[in-house]
Amino acid sequence: MQRCPLQFLRLPSAIRAQYATQFFSQTRSFTASIAFRAAPKSEVEKRIQAIPIERFRNFCIVAHVDHGKSTLSDRLLELTGTIEPGGNKQILDKLDVERERGITVKAQTCSMLYKYKGEDYLLHLVDTPGHVDFRAEVSRSYASCGGALLLVDASQGVQAQTVANFYLAFSQGLKLVPIINKVDLPSADAPRALEQMKAAFELEPSDAVLVSAKTGLNVEAILPNVIEQIPAPVGDHKKPLRLLLVDSWYDNYKGVILLVRIFDGTVKAGDHVRSFATGIKYFVGEVGMMYPHQTAQSCLRAGQVGYIHFNPGMKKSAEALSGDTFTTVGSEGIVEPYPGFEEPKSMVFVSAFPVDQSDHGHLEDSINQIVLNDRSVTLQKESSEALGAGWRMGFLGTLHCSVFEDRLRQEHGASIIITPPAVPFKVLWANGKEEIFQSAMSFPDTDNNHQKVAEIQEPYVSATITLPEEYLGKVIELCESNRGEQVELTFFTATQVILKYDLPLAQLVDDFFGKLKGATKGYASLDYEDAGFRRSNIVKMSLLVNKEPVDAVARIVHHTQCERLGRVWVKKFKEHVTRQMFEIVIQAAVGNRIVARETIKPFRKDVLQKLHAADIGRKRKLLDKQKEGRKKLRAVGNITIDHKAFQKFLAK
Repeated sequence: MQRCPLQFLRLPSAIRAQYATQFFSQTRSFTASIAFRAAPKSEVEKRIQAIPIERFRNFCIVAHVDHGKSTLSDRLLELTGTIEPGGNKQILDKLDVERERGITVKAQTCSMLYKYKGEDYLLHLVDTPGHVDFRAEVSRSYASCGGALLLVDASQGVQAQTVANFYLAFSQGLKLVPIINKVDLPSADAPRALEQMKAAFELEPSDAVLVSAKTGLNVEAILPNVIEQIPAPVGDHKKPLRLLLVDSWYDNYKGVILLVRIFDGTVKAGDHVRSFATGIKYFVGEVGMMYPHQTAQSCLRAGQVGYIHFNPGMKKSAEALSGDTFTTVGSEGIVEPYPGFEEPKSMVFVSAFPVDQSDHGHLEDSINQIVLNDRSVTLQKESSEALGAGWRMGFLGTLHCSVFEDRLRQEHGASIIITPPAVPFKVLWANGKEEIFQSAMSFPDTDNNHQKVAEIQEPYVSATITLPEEYLGKVIELCESNRGEQVELTFFTATQVILKYDLPLAQLVDDFFGKLKGATKGYASLDYEDAGFRRSNIVKMSLLVNKEPVDAVARIVHHTQCERLGRVWVKKFKEHVTRQMFEIVIQAAVGNRIVARETIKPFRKDVLQKLHAADIGRKRKLLDKQKEGRKKLRAVGNITIDHKAFQKFLAK
C-alpha cells in the first residue's frame, strides 16, 4: 500500500481535510461515470439513442375533472407497448387517494417509443390534474411540453376547467389537438361538443379525434395526430448543459429526485452541476426516464424529459426550487437561466392538532414527509390553550386540504383535528403599515383597535361557472347570497351559459362548490383565479365559555353573518359540552357585543326531599343556602371541557 507523503502530513488539518474531500469527490464522479460506461445498454436505450431530436414529441393531456385523462393515458401506454394490456389501471395515478377518489392530484409523466411510417419516435406524455386547486401542477407541466391534447367529454361538453386550461395552454404557445372522449356513452353528443369547441376556442372540428378511452375505440388515431401536429422540441445536445427543474419528490433512499427537461447539452452520471437559484453544486448519481417507472439511462439529451438524482443525495426538498435552471460547473457564465415559475400562493388556511398530544412527534414527522412531496403546502407551528400544540397549514384550496388530510390518515395512520378553513385577511394600519393575518387568533379586535385600524381587506376570486341554462336563476341567487358581484353572462351555445362572478374567497371555501353542485344537480362546473384584496366590513367572532374566550374556534366573518352564525355556534357547542356542578354560559361575541347565548343548567341535589310540604320558611332557608354554595363553587371552580367536545364541534 502506498504511504502518504511526509509533506502532506505536515499540512494544517483543515487543508488536509479540504484535499481529501476534493480527492474523494473526483474519485466518486469518475467511478460513477466508469460504472455507467461499463454497463451494457438495453435494447430500449439503443433505440432511444438512435432517435434524433426531430423525432421527439413532448405533450400533455389537459381537461376538466373526470373527462378521462388517466384512462386515455393507460390506453396510449398500452398502445405503445410501455405497459401490458389489461394490467394495472390508472398507471399514472400513484397515490392511494388518487385511486380512491378517481382524481389526479400530482402531474405524472411517462416516456413511450412509437413506430410511425417505419421510424421510431420518442413520445413524452404528462397526465395533469383537472381540478382547479392543482392548477400549479398543470402550468409547470406546460413548460416541458410542445403541445397538448385538449380532452372534452362528449356527454358533458366544454366545462369551466376546459376553458381555463385552454387559455393557460394558449398563453404558453402550445399546439392543441382536440380530442372528444366517451363517444360510446348513450348520452354522448359529439357534434354538440365539437360545436362548443369551435365556438369557445376556434378549434376546427375536422382536426378533432373522436375516441372512447374506456373501450379503446379509435385511440390508435391519436398518436399519428400528435406526431403530425405537435412540433418537435428545440435544442442542441452539443451546447453547454441547460436543464429546467419541473418537479421534485422525495425518496427515503435516494433523497430528492428531480424531474427535469433538458433544453441544451447532455447530462450523465458523474457530471458536476450547479443550481442557478441556490448556487449549490452536486454530483449526478443517476439519470433516467419514466418508462413507465424509473428506468436508468447512460445519459439524457437535449429535448428529453427525465429524472436525475445526486450522489450524495439532495437531502432538503427546499433546495429543489421548481423552475430552477442547472448547468455544469464552469458553464455558469455562458448559460442563460430560465425565468422560472411563479410559486402558487396558499389561499386556504387551517389549524391542525393531534387528538392526543402524546402523538405530536409522530404527527410532525408524517406532515413533514407529505410536505416533501407537496411543495405548495405552507407550514408553521401554532399552539392553542384548548387543543395544545399544533400547526398552521396553508393550501391552494379546500380539495387540496381534504386530500392532504386523507393522505395523513391513510399513509401514516394519523389522528388529527382540523379547524374549519379560513382565508388570509389584510389589515391597513393608521400609521400606513400593511399586515396579513392568516389566523383568527392573531387578528386584531376591531372594537378595541378601531382608532389604529384604517381599513380591513379580504381576498376575492374571479369565478367562471359553466352551467345549463335551466339552472341560471338558482346559480345567480346562490352567488348573490354569497356576496358575489356579477361580471359577465354569456350564452356560448343555445343551452350552455358561462357566468363570471367576483366572489369573496371566504364564501368560496365555505362549501360553495357543494352548494353549487346541489343547486344544479351536478351539471355546473367551477373554475376560479385570484383577484386580489378588496375593502370589506370584516369582524372577529369569538366563542366565550363563562366569559373566557376559547381561542381555537375564533373565526373572522362578514358583519352581516355574525348573528346567524353566532346562534348556530352556541347551539352546536352546547350539544357537545357535558353538564357540570355549576352553570355554564356559552356566548358568541363580536368585540364587546354579545350576539348569541346558550346556558347549560347545573346538576342540582334535591335539598327539599325530606321536608314537609307546608314548611315554607325551612324550604326557603335551604334553597338560599344551596344558592350561596353555588356562588362559592363558581368562584373557585374551573370549567373543564373535554377534547372530544372540540373535536365534535370542529367536525364537518
